[in-house]
Amino acid sequence: MSRDLRRYAAQTQRGALIGFVLLLVLVGDGLIYLLYGRGPALMGLVCVLAGLLPLLLIAVGLYAMEWVVKKNRDG
Repeated sequence: MSRDLRRYAAQTQRGALIGFVLLLVLVGDGLIYLLYGRGPALMGLVCVLAGLLPLLLIAVGLYAMEWVVKKNRDG
């Protein structure tokens, strides 16, 4: 049994981020749906996705840079 703390930290952070996004969408948008109806809930979902888009683009960029560095380091 190996103890790879970086892998454990990455898994923990990924799980926390996924949980946060699910909580935000399900609870936040669910409350909007219950209180105001379908139309405002769809608009809330659009706003949440638009707000998460820059974070997603940054994450993809960092992942691509990490991939290039690892590829050039090994080769």
